[in-house]
Amino acid sequence: MSPVKIIIEQHEDGFVGYPLGFKAGAIVGQGETYEEALADTRSAIDFFIEHYGAAKFW
Repeated sequence: MSPVKIIIEQHEDGFVGYPLGFKAGAIVGQGETYEEALADTRSAIDFFIEHYGAAKFW
């Protein structure tokens, strides 16, 4: 699988992450820190690919 760019944004109540280039809905992660949001977003991507397949991700 190609590398995935993940955007992490800081908001008043924590951090939110999402992958760029995802076409089929929304994958979002969140956390109180940058690292937590990044890990949660990666976990959400892994979950999506495991359940729906990598072909549906791109």
